[in-house]
Amino acid sequence: MSSPVIPYDLRALKAPLVSGAPLRAFTWALERSPARGVIAHQLLKDAGIVDFRAVELEEPPSVRPSLPRPGTGAQESAEPLDLAQPAALSSPEDLPWPTSAAFRAAYAAGTTTPSQVAERFLSAYAESEAHDPPLRTLSAQDAADLRAQAASSDARWAAGETLGPLDGIPIAIKDELDQLGYPTTVGTKFLASGAAGSEATVTARLRAAGALLVGKANMHEIGIGCTGHNPHHGTVRNPYDLGRHTGGSSSGSGAIVASGLCPIAIGADGGGSVRIPAGICGVVGLKATFGRISEHGAFPLCWSVAHVGPLAASVADVALTYAAIAGPDPQDPASQDQPAPDLERLDDLDLSGVRLGIYRPWFEDAEPDQVRACRAALDWLQAAGASLVEVELPDLELARVAHAITITSEMNASMEAGYERHRKDFGLDVRVTLALTRRLTGRDYVRAQRARTRFTAHCERLFQSVDLLATPTTGRTAPPIPESSLPAGVSDLTTVGKLMRFAFPANLTGYPALSVPAGYDTAGLPIGFQLMARPWEESLLLRAAQVVERRAPRRAPAWLRSLL
Repeated sequence: MSSPVIPYDLRALKAPLVSGAPLRAFTWALERSPARGVIAHQLLKDAGIVDFRAVELEEPPSVRPSLPRPGTGAQESAEPLDLAQPAALSSPEDLPWPTSAAFRAAYAAGTTTPSQVAERFLSAYAESEAHDPPLRTLSAQDAADLRAQAASSDARWAAGETLGPLDGIPIAIKDELDQLGYPTTVGTKFLASGAAGSEATVTARLRAAGALLVGKANMHEIGIGCTGHNPHHGTVRNPYDLGRHTGGSSSGSGAIVASGLCPIAIGADGGGSVRIPAGICGVVGLKATFGRISEHGAFPLCWSVAHVGPLAASVADVALTYAAIAGPDPQDPASQDQPAPDLERLDDLDLSGVRLGIYRPWFEDAEPDQVRACRAALDWLQAAGASLVEVELPDLELARVAHAITITSEMNASMEAGYERHRKDFGLDVRVTLALTRRLTGRDYVRAQRARTRFTAHCERLFQSVDLLATPTTGRTAPPIPESSLPAGVSDLTTVGKLMRFAFPANLTGYPALSVPAGYDTAGLPIGFQLMARPWEESLLLRAAQVVERRAPRRAPAWLRSLL
């Protein structure tokens, strides 16, 4: 195999881990010290932004992902699938957690009811909170609300009038999306002034499908970090090792599925925030094409890179949830003119003719155990008929910095109205990130959108020669939670860079991407395998993910084993 002509340019970010009293001093220095400008300039230089400002760009800006729009326009939601679950949506029998199919089978046989499932959830959730340390999967939970939902599902099952394959299935909603009766805190202690009076489109579609909405999943504060740390609602713990992070920002969503508390959760992904926790918690996570799933009712954090998406115990449950929530929404202009969402050919695990791309220097820029497991996933896909194609992807460093500027600038704009009043209400890690990135300029933001145009063109050319692009999901497995970081926080740019190493291209371009478990490292921590596809080709991602899922080992997390 010949070496790539284009040099692999993605930088490994290096910075000391800072927590405790030094982090407080560092935060003050960035926010208020006379030397804050000098400190910020050096940090921006270390992050690659100073070099980014010197790159010559001829492209015009793309203020949102530029995607083909071959849409139907009239569809408002996906039709629910028939309760007679097709073979295409079967799950491996050796999964360590029950899937939605197991719940449906039990309801149909009369061996349990949604109300009994709700009570078991409440008991298990209480146990997870009483544990030392607690899992902290949810930021809010209303037992009376859950019992009322379950009673309604009981009646539908008894009458044979269920609302579809998600009726009676427990699902958690990330605390970034509105849900009736719950505050939307976005992981903070001040943003919610009361319970939401209306629901996000995704929440409403799941409720209409009969799902049991169990509560609001905890998250990294305002989604601006990818570890899962939260000083207000508690740091979420990884069920595979309670001393380690879950990834974020959809930390509670990943952990609640991996813990077995519920088979499905909803997350949101602005820079890997569905796929990162899916990858390091050992579950499946889908970030669909930009606009495929409505953002209406999600807190406006990062308009041009934001995606809502499902995390689940199995590919089948991700597919079912995707079918229920995808499709045009009149309240979200970005969701218009899309082709009809489908689960086409999910029963066809013959990948003959599918071209699987790998940019080898990027693929191998991860820990050895991850590279080993993900190479095995490549072998399984080739055994199913896919052909491996060596590719190159230029300007990864340019795209990384462009994404970082885009998401942090948009988050700063989102927080601008109350920033001075609530600056000290944020955790220290969030304060550091906001203070540093407030130094970015409008020129930086426009330059980032010009880089988006360039990088999207690279991806368009790449996907002319391949159908899927494969990488690990993250550059490392679940990082340890430093005790010094609790509760105030930690600044650890090196870990953030490793966790986001493979995530940002799909957000910057808006292309769909999925993480599926591929194995474990020598410490027993999950390893995620990521696939990226052309816009609107989620069904191909799901087909390929099923191939990997049927071959990858799946183990019960330590949390579940401790309860047996």
